[in-house]
Amino acid sequence: MSNETGSQKVTPDPLAERLEKCYSGAVYDVLRSLGYPNQVLPPTIRPLEISTKLAGRVYTVSGYVDKTQGAHETLLGWTALLSKAPAGSVVICQPNDSSMAHMGELSAETLQFRGVRGYIVDGGCRDSAFISGIGFRVFSRYFTPVDVVGRWVADRYGEPITIGEVTISTGDYVMADRDGIVIIPAEMAEDVVTRTEEVLETESLVRKAILEGVDPQEAYLKYGKF
Repeated sequence: MSNETGSQKVTPDPLAERLEKCYSGAVYDVLRSLGYPNQVLPPTIRPLEISTKLAGRVYTVSGYVDKTQGAHETLLGWTALLSKAPAGSVVICQPNDSSMAHMGELSAETLQFRGVRGYIVDGGCRDSAFISGIGFRVFSRYFTPVDVVGRWVADRYGEPITIGEVTISTGDYVMADRDGIVIIPAEMAEDVVTRTEEVLETESLVRKAILEGVDPQEAYLKYGKF
């Protein structure tokens, strides 16, 4: 079965949908409890819209600055990125650059049309008003009108990348919201999501107890969560 996104068919990802109902703090707490406390991307990578939540299976891309190549060569590399990004994925890009935008209007609309859930980049974004207007979910580090044409080449698709201290592989899962971006290794994604859902249920019980007048320390001792 599949769902329609724009004119593209997207195979449902129940785990991504479950994860998107969670929040980054709870996911982090679970990962920390499992011995993975260093799965958070740098806090300088922020959502284009503060209320944005984005979760899904990761597809990685990286590139580098190269001003020796012409517009044609750099645009071939860029459009290859847009072509290769799988429907239903969250693209995460390590551009190895802090001088230009690695997402813009036409690219965002293309990815959205092709069923990509969102885009996270350790770099820049431009055409931000348009991207906000179409509702495509982007997390980036800065804004600039400077584009990649004749300046930047995408060179690796689907291979491991590193952002901050986190190594990210295609097939991992990501949970991103206004508090931050958490990477879940692929092999433990199902377990982490299940445990996070249990955390949310427990938090609801604690909240209910507090609002009914239970002493906060008593509530913590009863449920083991605060």
